[in-house]
Amino acid sequence: MLTLRLACPTDLAAAAIAVLEADPTVSSLTIWRGASAKPVGDVIWADIPRESANDLVAKLTEIGVQELGTIQLVPVTTWISRGGLEAERAAPGSSSDAVVWAEVIERAYDDTQLTWTYLTFMTLATLLAAIAIVTDSVVLVIGAMVLGPEFTAIAALGLALIKRRPKLLRQALRTLIIGFAVSIAVVALLALAAREFGFITELDVLKPRPGTAFIYSPNWWSFLVAIVAGAAGVLSLTSSRTSGLVGVFISVTTIPASGNIAIAAVFGLWPEVIGSAAQLGINIAGMALAGWLTLLFQQVVWSRVNAPLAKRARPPQSTH
Repeated sequence: MLTLRLACPTDLAAAAIAVLEADPTVSSLTIWRGASAKPVGDVIWADIPRESANDLVAKLTEIGVQELGTIQLVPVTTWISRGGLEAERAAPGSSSDAVVWAEVIERAYDDTQLTWTYLTFMTLATLLAAIAIVTDSVVLVIGAMVLGPEFTAIAALGLALIKRRPKLLRQALRTLIIGFAVSIAVVALLALAAREFGFITELDVLKPRPGTAFIYSPNWWSFLVAIVAGAAGVLSLTSSRTSGLVGVFISVTTIPASGNIAIAAVFGLWPEVIGSAAQLGINIAGMALAGWLTLLFQQVVWSRVNAPLAKRARPPQSTH
């Protein structure tokens, strides 16, 4: 269940109310006349199932509510209403499977911003991965995978293509490229200092590392795992079931590969640098491709599921 909140000028409020009144999945409709100070106009709240959100948002944006007012979708964690239950039943599909595109797109824009927090997490995750490689610790590799914040930016590449958002595509690419470049550079400088002070020796890097050798040894399994993890990650993001993301984070080898690039470059192990770079590229490409295909499938499915909602009679247009 979602609460759809609108604040819009009075001349638009009538059309917005007509849209909401015409939809049988709206279980509750509250109107405050003149309650909005900016924009000057009315405030409207409506309780709707998640499955109806895309259709209603499309209709409201079509009449221009977003240009002169605001549209908010607020999750309702607990609700007790017979009308709400009937609305859920009337809406096509399942609430837990519904993809609210406005919600997904907003999250993608927020989580792909290049911020100091993002760069800090990238650097710390890469540093932890570098330590894992030197100590050949699988536990630390898993920790680095979970700590890395890069997945949403990778998933946003497919979302930007599906929803034709070139700005989001550029933002996600910029965040990924700069994030990996900065984290690898910082960890390489730290590794260089550690080598000079004797904390890391060439023997530490050249010794057999059975627990972490997979990082610089990509194969077809790497691509397959990236495909599966990318699809699972996108499903977790779009269904708001973020618990599944933990499994995604510990399945892919992006952060460990960047950590090995930093360590291997400092010690001149160029075959490992090339192997780790290939591992990084394979994982990013696999997850981006899987994300794009998953989102495309969801868009096709939900466009068909919501077809009955889209065919409902629209409110008559004013001739004035």
